[in-house]
Amino acid sequence: MSDFESVDYFTDASLIPDPYPYFDHLRDRSPVLPDGPNGVVTITGHAEALAAYKDPAFSSCNAVVGPFAPLPFTPEGDDITELLELHRDGIPMAEHVVTMDADQHVRTRGLLSKLLTPKRLSENEEFMLKLADRQLDTFTGAGRVEFLSGYAKPFATLVIADLLGVPAADHDEFRAVLAGQTVGELGGTMEHNPLEWLDDKFRNYITSRRERPRADVLTALAQATYADGSVPEVEEVVKLATFLFAAGQDTTTKLLTAAVRNLADDPGVQARVRAERGLIPTFLEETLRLESPVKSHFRMARTTTEIAECPVEAGTTIMLLPGASNRDPRKFPDPNRFDVDRRNAREHIAFGRGAHSCPGAPLARTEARISINRILDRIADLRIDESQHGKAGERRYDYEPTFVMRGLSELYIEFDTAL
Repeated sequence: MSDFESVDYFTDASLIPDPYPYFDHLRDRSPVLPDGPNGVVTITGHAEALAAYKDPAFSSCNAVVGPFAPLPFTPEGDDITELLELHRDGIPMAEHVVTMDADQHVRTRGLLSKLLTPKRLSENEEFMLKLADRQLDTFTGAGRVEFLSGYAKPFATLVIADLLGVPAADHDEFRAVLAGQTVGELGGTMEHNPLEWLDDKFRNYITSRRERPRADVLTALAQATYADGSVPEVEEVVKLATFLFAAGQDTTTKLLTAAVRNLADDPGVQARVRAERGLIPTFLEETLRLESPVKSHFRMARTTTEIAECPVEAGTTIMLLPGASNRDPRKFPDPNRFDVDRRNAREHIAFGRGAHSCPGAPLARTEARISINRILDRIADLRIDESQHGKAGERRYDYEPTFVMRGLSELYIEFDTAL
């Protein structure tokens, strides 16, 4: 459609399959649009987004809920910092690290350095290699698979479960409960919200390990202290573990699926990456640039400021659209073309920037690198199942109907087993 002036970005289903022409429309009006969707200041430019992500004038208090949860106070004046801190607990998701600011954010995120140690990440990489083969074993003989359910979701779920020390005996339960969920999305369709289920599981784990320590990762998680040596409340550790689990699984699933689609949809790209495995990191960065898993981030101005000479009053919500900024032609020439040789592909902002850059980005990249290598090792002539998605040039793909995330709902592929 071309009449974008009447489109509601947050509710219009017509934007779900391909939001990029709409993003171009917004950017053509201005890379910082003061009257964007729902009245929020909307950022579609790359340089402008970088500036906003790194500007301490912006709070992450509304990072998840955006403009849809009214503030528990009325903003007044050019600095609402004191009011915001006074009423922070009244903002949804305030207990999660993604919405924290300044010292509280640094303090909570500092726990990660004691959990995501080089030794633990190395051990987790060994687990990934074995898991990739185990998961591939479940379908390579069939010559076809629905990739999200057959590989991406179970792989991502079990990798983050292993990293956080979930006992192997519980892995099947995690996989079964979370199999059909978009973990981290508000208002899930489970009988119980997936975040609540994860909260309960990790609360039991942490409480148990504090009472009866063992030689395992969950004990390290339970005994982690803040930088000043103080011990977090059980609930603080639980919320950190839960959010890491949810965010880590969902983003990685989308990256893996987009990467496999790019290989299966373009025989030329597949042949090059298959022959030159050193291209895999750049291939993955270009995948992240072109199909950013997170569609929108939100911030709130705590002080009156400006972005690229656009005034922003204290209390104003801004929306950053990584998928738009990552196709800004001022930064990425011919931005809608997948280019495995793109030299600046890694300069995308799919994982955000600044203090709230995704702490799980290295893990996601490692999961994707290992997966793509093993898939190419064991699968030959990877191709899109045309009975499900149509012939080349007439592809039909369904995407999750949300303005928060960008990801395929399903991906059917066919292949030959490598000799």
